[in-house]
Amino acid sequence: MSSNQNVVICSFYTADDYYRSHGERLAKNLDELGVKYVLREIEKQEGEDWADICRKKVGFLADVCAEHPDKKVFWIDVDCSLLELPEYISNSTADIIGFQRGYSSPSSIGYHRRTRFWEPSFWGVNTTPLARKMIAEAYELEKTSTLKATDDYFMEEAWRANCDNMTFQIIPSNAVIGKGSPNADSAAAFFNFGASGNVAHFRGKVQQHESKNGGLRESALKIAKKIERKLPYRISKRLRLLVDTIGITGLLTTRKLNPESQERKVDMNAVINSAQAGNSVQYEDARNKFQRNYLATQMELNNIAVAKSFHFYAAKESTKSIGLVWWVRPFPGNFGDWLSPLIVSQYTDNKIFFQSPVKIASKKHMIGLGSIGRFIKPNSVVVGTGISTDELTLAKSATYVSVRGPVTARVVKESGGPTVESFGDPGVLISRIFPVTRSTTNGKVALVRHFTHKPIPLVLDSNMEELDIFTSHPDDIKTLVHSLNLYDRVVTSAMHIFITCQSYGIPCALITFEGFADSVHGNGIKYGDYAEGVGLASISPIPVGLNLNIIDFDNITTNHKISETKMNEVEEAIKKGLSYLN
Repeated sequence: MSSNQNVVICSFYTADDYYRSHGERLAKNLDELGVKYVLREIEKQEGEDWADICRKKVGFLADVCAEHPDKKVFWIDVDCSLLELPEYISNSTADIIGFQRGYSSPSSIGYHRRTRFWEPSFWGVNTTPLARKMIAEAYELEKTSTLKATDDYFMEEAWRANCDNMTFQIIPSNAVIGKGSPNADSAAAFFNFGASGNVAHFRGKVQQHESKNGGLRESALKIAKKIERKLPYRISKRLRLLVDTIGITGLLTTRKLNPESQERKVDMNAVINSAQAGNSVQYEDARNKFQRNYLATQMELNNIAVAKSFHFYAAKESTKSIGLVWWVRPFPGNFGDWLSPLIVSQYTDNKIFFQSPVKIASKKHMIGLGSIGRFIKPNSVVVGTGISTDELTLAKSATYVSVRGPVTARVVKESGGPTVESFGDPGVLISRIFPVTRSTTNGKVALVRHFTHKPIPLVLDSNMEELDIFTSHPDDIKTLVHSLNLYDRVVTSAMHIFITCQSYGIPCALITFEGFADSVHGNGIKYGDYAEGVGLASISPIPVGLNLNIIDFDNITTNHKISETKMNEVEEAIKKGLSYLN
């Protein structure tokens, strides 16, 4: 038996004969094991049911953690018991330790069969900051939420919001008496599970999470991709054009992003949809409701941030509106993609509604900045749009005002479309939207990675500081471009950061990372297409190693500024494109 001096076990029970007797039995059990414990009898108030009592566990556990900051705190259901507390439990270094939901094995780990990750009958909270943060956040949510839910709902919310950064340890299922498939090498069973029967009675009456299953759509998508790979190239190319231009790509590729409950998904969709519709009252109500009832995961925080950006453009004070196509993901938004609504909005007072690239467009709309030419539709008005590969067939009957550069223009012509002679990525206008006078700089180098390069482990020079490319709201974009202008030089693997630097005249090195060049979509033609479109020599990213401390950036830095003449041409193209939508 371990000393268990660093552990506190806690539980509570209601003042009735059934649960009080279990409380007495558990106290005797823990005394025999020599484990410190906190057992508390609570009064069931008038109108409270089993779910309401369970919910009190959240605040109770938070209090015990606060009272014992230097001890690991384990919750145990009062009708359960321990044969021992093994060393691998009491001395665990994980933030959270417990049984997986249903006392299941690692072969079924995750959410594809279970609505929640942890089995609530026995689990431990370490003394680490992340573990205590999770418990505190669960309690804060429980105090504000109006949902009918039990303790494990709020614990699951806090777990999902923090688990990306936490360590955890799963106790094997054969540690439960009568569970798992123990053999001669197994650790001994130490946990005896007791069930009051209330769980089954309240199933469907309290808030639940939803299991995650791939479903029919995912299976169909896999089959479709397999069939496409077997088709001759010319047939496959035409089939992809058909799917992209009629707008059913989204139907084929959309899938669940989170194993959230249906109600939770509806509530989050209400935030996004009301923001995109520009309905300020519904947007504020939906956002407040979500934040009151749920502890947002990082993905949901990103959704809320991007909803604010959608709302900014869709809620403009105007009776008129236009549809604009741009690529909005990944949330909270990629700087380069979100330049499109920012720039277009400077030349119109109309509301700007998001038109998804991958969905059917029933009305005439503008498609602008970005390598999204494959999604041009017959009723698109094209202004400055580019492509990431020239192995495409583009919609020939769209209204082509301008494109990014001569490569895109060639593909338009080869697709049977018109001759396009006006070039220029609308991103070059950023310096006119947010004028900045570069004066004394800070003597440092800014690094901005393409979002697909963010996970790469880099070694930065001591003189280098990294700026984040994930931004969508105009205020945040303004902050970023002002920051870029403070540095002596910018190093980036993101094309629209490079374009921004050339708009302001900031010295910039366009790079990619050795071994990761394929992370950015396309075959690389977009860089030269852009450069030639604004009257500069063709350019490609320079591959560099992951140790930026040894790279001589002087030899790969350019110091160009887009001409006023080119900016005027791009402005006129935007104004002309907008005239087709009035």
